Amino acid sequence: MSSSLPLRHGGDRVAEALRVHGVRSLFTLCGGHISPILSAAKARGIRVVDVRDEATAVFAADATARLSGVPGVAAVTAGPGIANTITALKNAQLAQSPVILLGGAAPTALQGRGALQDIDQRPLVEPHVKLFRKILKVRDLGPAVEEAFAVARSGVPGPVFVECPVDLLYDEASIRQWYADAAGKGKSAADRMLRFYLNRHVRKMFEGSQLPTTQRVLGVDPPKAKDSALRAAQDAFAKAERPLMVIGSQAVVLPAQADALAAAVARLEVPVYLSGMARGLLGRDHSLQLRHQRRQALREADCVLLAGVPCDFRLDYGKHVRRDATLIAANRSARDARLNRRPDIAAIGDAGLFLQDLAQALPPATEPRWADWLAQLRGRDDEREMEIDQQAAASGEFVNPIAFLREMEKAAGDNALLVADGGDFVATASYVLHPRAPLSWLDPGAFGTLGVGAGFALGAALAKPGAEVWIVFGDGACGYGLTEFDTFVRHGIPVIAVVGNDAGWTQIAREQVKMLHDDVATVLARTDYHAVAKAFGAQGILVKHMSEVQSALAQARALARQGKPVLVNVWLDKTEFREGSLSM
Repeated sequence: MSSSLPLRHGGDRVAEALRVHGVRSLFTLCGGHISPILSAAKARGIRVVDVRDEATAVFAADATARLSGVPGVAAVTAGPGIANTITALKNAQLAQSPVILLGGAAPTALQGRGALQDIDQRPLVEPHVKLFRKILKVRDLGPAVEEAFAVARSGVPGPVFVECPVDLLYDEASIRQWYADAAGKGKSAADRMLRFYLNRHVRKMFEGSQLPTTQRVLGVDPPKAKDSALRAAQDAFAKAERPLMVIGSQAVVLPAQADALAAAVARLEVPVYLSGMARGLLGRDHSLQLRHQRRQALREADCVLLAGVPCDFRLDYGKHVRRDATLIAANRSARDARLNRRPDIAAIGDAGLFLQDLAQALPPATEPRWADWLAQLRGRDDEREMEIDQQAAASGEFVNPIAFLREMEKAAGDNALLVADGGDFVATASYVLHPRAPLSWLDPGAFGTLGVGAGFALGAALAKPGAEVWIVFGDGACGYGLTEFDTFVRHGIPVIAVVGNDAGWTQIAREQVKMLHDDVATVLARTDYHAVAKAFGAQGILVKHMSEVQSALAQARALARQGKPVLVNVWLDKTEFREGSLSM
């Protein structure tokens, strides 16, 4: 990445701060309010990736952050550009992902006076970020970005917004001339007062901007749980006969620690369920990892450690854990640790580091711990796998989704990185597909947002060059990001997208039809999604029958290895695999 360049304008100050913080990709949809940032970033060797929807830019930044540990950065123009990011910002907030959004704004002197795309952006954005920073002076641009990186990573990670008015981003001579032209040359008292006001305004904007500046990275230490919580957890496991762990996304918020965390989990020898970004932590098929019957296991366990996992709807608000079990909650957020269910032991700090400390604190075992308990759970897992095999064997008019996913599991490479975007098809995939390694699964998180797929895949491909990036799309979710195949083609991003096409919003239809006897608004068409991808310059493959699956997947991988993005449109049969799966 290029070394420091002269700071000719405010955009240079922003881009220099990004360079110093190790940002390699800046995601954007262009706009006049932010052009100097994009140009300055490019000059410093930062890859500027322009997309077709502002939400995609934030989703891409989110994925980059999760996989690299460096906050992901998106830049969008003022007004509607920022408004279009709100869903993605909220998703990042609820997923506790460190994202920085740089937003343009109307000129400082014209805000609130009807300028182009001028709105009060604070009430729109502030509820969804850790910090809203409004910049009024050029000299504050670099320090604001420094602060944004520190705040995004500290404590409970999350998104930060920095508002950069357009008149702070261009060079001083141009802005002074712009304000001079706006002031006019009239001689009336009102004209003279206007010139006085604007001259003073410009002077304040650029005050101190000529002084030398040094960009720096502010240190952020991860929070650590108290020693008393560690000792209490150690005692609880020493007494436990049927311990269980559930590890979630927050436990892997420090990507550099993923391998050490995996080693710690193996050393603990506690049966474990992995969710969210923690999927793949133990590799493809580790003996400690369980995939099925989690609710029953939680109700039988006498000691449960939730690592970065709140008691929200996914754990039936804490009801899945029996009341007489010892509940340990390791979480950076004190609120999340106590959400709906007060734990017996609250370890407030980084969950991944807590697990590492716990593994070190427990004495080495002379024989396998809890072997009978693990064997009981593994037996149930094996029974469920046999049931899934039987369901995969069913044949119909088109493609059995379970059988297809079984074939995809076999076909995907050892370096596969899986992006999940959808409802019914994706939820089925979560039972069948086995992430290969730590940080090889991306899903939206607790917000359940549809439309993350294209952005997540874009960010993942740039954060993990060389990975085989797959998007598992439901046909409903596919509609959000289909236009980004244009982005994949233009920027040479060879993703493999698989669309489970059952012509409906099936996750909703399952319960809606059963309860209301009406499929209104849940019916889609067997759309030629592959043809749309082709029209954008990508490759498209249509699969209607199981006999076509293996060759289609092999062809898709071959095309991706040639640097070509590809979409596989798979016509699915309906199944009862996820009957009764609606969550509230």
